[in-house]
Order: sequence, then C-alpha cells, then structure tokens
Amino acid sequence: MQEKRKSRLIGLGLDGDGQKRITTADKFDIIGGSEETHEMMTETAMKTFEDLKRKGKELEDTSPEELRDLINKNIPGK
Repeated sequence: MQEKRKSRLIGLGLDGDGQKRITTADKFDIIGGSEETHEMMTETAMKTFEDLKRKGKELEDTSPEELRDLINKNIPGK
C-alpha cells in the first residue's frame, strides 16, 4: 500500500526589522519578514487553506497552478 504524500506550504519573508518571527500551523510555516510582511503572509496562507477546505481539497491534491491562483486571490489588499 502506497503511503499518502504529505505537503507543507512554506512562506519566507526576506525583509526584516531585527525580530525573529515564526508562525507554524497544521499545513504551513511562515518564517521571517517584517511585522507587516509576516502578518500579510500568515493571513494569505490562512485564507488559502480556508478556501481549500471549502472546496473539500487538501494541499496534496491541489495543482501548483490552482494553489498559485488561490494564494494570489488571498493576498490582503489585492
């Protein structure tokens, strides 16, 4: 029996303000970034996974193109 593949979404903030920020959830990790960037990436990831849940999908079952579209849709202020 083949084991189900496991996936995680990793967000890496490259701007910084000297603080170390890490947010970990069931299916994603957000690392680094300024306070504003870190919050924006965390909100984007949370909304993206809410959309996947509404669709009855898991990250492992989502194509890269669909994931890209969901992330872009969920960026705050877009």
